[in-house]
Parts: sequence; structure tokens; C-alpha cells
Amino acid sequence: MEIMLIPHAGFCSGVKRAVELASQAARENGKVYSLGPIIHNSQVIERLHQEGVEVVHRLDQINKGTVIIRSHGVPPSVILQAQKRRLNVIDATCPIVKRAQNVAQLLHSDGYVVIIVGDRNHYEVKSILGFAGKGARVVKSPEGLRKIGEKKLGILSQTTQSVDNFCRVVSRAVAIAEEVRAFNTICEAMQSRQEETAALSRKADLMFVVGGLESANTQRLSRISQETGCQTYQIEEAAEIEYNWLNGKKRIGVSAGASTPDWIIEEVLDKLRH
Repeated sequence: MEIMLIPHAGFCSGVKRAVELASQAARENGKVYSLGPIIHNSQVIERLHQEGVEVVHRLDQINKGTVIIRSHGVPPSVILQAQKRRLNVIDATCPIVKRAQNVAQLLHSDGYVVIIVGDRNHYEVKSILGFAGKGARVVKSPEGLRKIGEKKLGILSQTTQSVDNFCRVVSRAVAIAEEVRAFNTICEAMQSRQEETAALSRKADLMFVVGGLESANTQRLSRISQETGCQTYQIEEAAEIEYNWLNGKKRIGVSAGASTPDWIIEEVLDKLRH
């Protein structure tokens, strides 16, 4: 049986930076707080908890000390609130997400109605909305533009979106608006993983996509694999693999979300090899 892993698996640079900032803060301060999970991976969050990083979901749960802003970012109002509470703020927002926030702010200041292509319930999108100004909208697909009558649209994307979906939204916007300004804010690392996952799933008899169940980029990789027609399992760790899934399979592909640490990927590969 052949085991194949996509070339770019494991932490992306933004996730690695966020985890390192959290670990460093705990070493220096003894105990720190993260406003929501730093990343979408329960095993990593548990390790950070053991190091002294406690997850909270509201700033009023912290009386004093250090708060870490998760990799998905937060609206600017949250930063202001933390500063008013005299908390020490460590901003672990992914630089790619930070760029999307800045683009949203720029488009709004230039008089555009901001359109964000993505999932309105995702924390990253909520953070970008905080910079996008009054009237900003979130759409999942071109159909989301049907009721938008503004003539000056500024479009950007959740960093984990597919390029194809983003381009379809932009094309639809050009057809209905007088002026469109678009920024491709999709993470290149995410785009590479998506392309590699699609290519590998076309060669494999079975695919495993490893990552947190709540991770948007892991969910997208799983859908991409499934869309090629390859039998696909999304798992969080090696213990979930059932050996009967492998019966009759000669080529097993493995992909992993950007929040999946190397040690979990290696455990999956070890189980498949044995």
C-alpha cells in the first residue's frame, strides 16, 4: 500500500506564529488568556492550556493580566475594550487576515460598500466586518449579490475561500455595479493546499483530511477531495482510523489543514504504515 502526503502539510506561517506567541507569553507571564481558541485544533489548545494559556470567550472574564488575540483576529472595538480594561494585549492575528482587515478599512474609507466573500459566522469574517464599515455585506456565492443595489462595490475574501468562488462573485459584481474594486485576500498557502489536495485525491483510492472539525480550511480541503469523487474521511487524529476502511485500497492520500501540527500528521502516517 502506498501512502502519499501533500507537499505543504502542517502549520501555516500564521498559525505557527500564533502558537509561538501564546507559548512565549505563558512562559513569560505564568498564566495568560486567549480570547477564544488561538487556532481551530483541540489538541493544540490542550497543550497550550497545560503551558498556562486559558481560553475565555469574553473580556469581562479577565480581571487583569495578558490577553492574546486569536489568529482569526477581532474587530477593532474589542481591542479598544481590552485597552480600557488595562489588559496587556498580544495580537496574534494572522498577517494575512490582518491584510484583509486593512483592505476592508481602505475600501470603506474610499466610499465603497464592502463585500466579503465567505462565511458570516466564521470568526475571521466577523473580525474583518469590524473594519468594513456601515453597510458591509457577507456573501457565500454570486447569488448573494442579488439584492445588492449599490453601484460602488469593494470586494475581498475570507482567506480560506477558493479562488474560483471569489472570481465568480467578482464577475457577478461587475455585471450589476457601475464600479468594482476587488482585492484577492485569499492566503496563498491555503490555495496551494487546495490545489495539492485536489491533485492527490484524483490519484488516490482513499483520502484522509486531518484537522480540527471546526477548522474552515480543513472542511474546505475535505469538500475539495470529495468533489473529485475520491472516498474521503475527515479526522482529527490517528485513533479515529478504522483499518477496515483500508481494505482493497492501494493508494492512500493524506492532506491536512493549516492548524494541524506535525505530530498529529506523523501519528496518522505511522498508523497507516502499520
